[in-house]
Amino acid sequence: MASTEGLVPITRSFLASYYDKYMFPPLSDDVSRLSAEIRSLSGDLLKDSPPSQGETLLIRESEKQPPHKIDENLWKNREQIEEIIFLLETSNWPTSLQQQLTGEHTELVSLLSRLKEKFESIFKLLEHFQSRNSEFVFNTVMTYMPQDFRGTLIRQQRERSERNKQAEIEALVNSGGTIRDRYALLWKQQMERRRQLAQLGSATGVYKTLVKYLVGVPQVLLDFIRQINDDQGPMEEQRHRYGPPLYTLTTMVLNIRLFLLLLWGHFEAQKVQGNQISVLEAAVDVYTSEFERFISFIGEVFANSPFFITAEDAGALEARNNDDFKEINIPAGKIYEVSLSVDSINSYIGWDFSLVQGRMNMDIGFSVEYTDAAGQKTLILPYGRYESDQGNFCTCMAGNYRLVWDNSFSAFFGKVLRYKVDCIPPVVEPVSS
Repeated sequence: MASTEGLVPITRSFLASYYDKYMFPPLSDDVSRLSAEIRSLSGDLLKDSPPSQGETLLIRESEKQPPHKIDENLWKNREQIEEIIFLLETSNWPTSLQQQLTGEHTELVSLLSRLKEKFESIFKLLEHFQSRNSEFVFNTVMTYMPQDFRGTLIRQQRERSERNKQAEIEALVNSGGTIRDRYALLWKQQMERRRQLAQLGSATGVYKTLVKYLVGVPQVLLDFIRQINDDQGPMEEQRHRYGPPLYTLTTMVLNIRLFLLLLWGHFEAQKVQGNQISVLEAAVDVYTSEFERFISFIGEVFANSPFFITAEDAGALEARNNDDFKEINIPAGKIYEVSLSVDSINSYIGWDFSLVQGRMNMDIGFSVEYTDAAGQKTLILPYGRYESDQGNFCTCMAGNYRLVWDNSFSAFFGKVLRYKVDCIPPVVEPVSS
């Protein structure tokens, strides 16, 4: 069994030496060349007429430095890709182009269909990468948590939190929110996840009460998840090594979207030129192929980065085997109960128990009941006979809950009960100021 003695969270300097083995081959020179060319073509479209308000906002965004964080850049690319797919929908083409799907625009119509397929493909790739990476990080952290009902409760809390986030997105969409609005909310939710991870590591905020129940979690893990996203923490080395090519791709996709937006906005006033279409096609081909190459590479880097230390190295086995059960002897004809005072609805009450068996297998009665402020009792879990059991439920009322082990039916045999019971409060979503 491994011990956490001597382990510390991974350092930036260690990662620097480790990443020497993972050098990203430079982006094609065509990336910078085509990004500059398509930006120049956008400028040409504005020579005879000023940009609209929406075009002006995008021009300003494309002129800014890309975000510093890798994950924020990935979200920014995903947003631009979806905006481009929206522009490439036939219903969003200029009216005259929609009316001339054959004839002089046949070649352009065919090209737009191919470009849309390329962006839809890269969108699915990025969406899958982000989902898989999020699950990987969460499952890695969960590896170190106690592997009993408490780990189950944390997963349930997380699932409920994610359902709430999805409902928030759906409400925004149903109220007429734009793609830009949706991605602003998605990034805000991502930052909330990051803050909650740091809170879990430092046992503050919504996790202050929760962490005290996680007996056996190695301190090295808590230190790691508290420090991982610090400005000069381990992730900064990833940004230093792999940020620049991603920043370049972020700028390129913004330039592609800007050109398409301006082309559609000035389509009726200016005849489409052959060089505009050829540059657009080349730029999309290079961007999608290079972005796919980057995602494949960074996926391998994330999967192999040593700050995701193995469960055995971090002493997870020690955490799992930590014997924090209580043991009580329940005499024949008696009951034993545990009372829990619950202050918040949507708390989770969980239990795990078994009887210490001798030559004869024995069972014991078990039930759970709720008592409100007026003393009215409600049966939550009906009486049953068990040798062992593990379970949990989400409370819908605050008040007093009693877990009762009943040995009153036995006239002769006392029972040795090993058990643990916890009430874990809800993880409340942070309120934005």
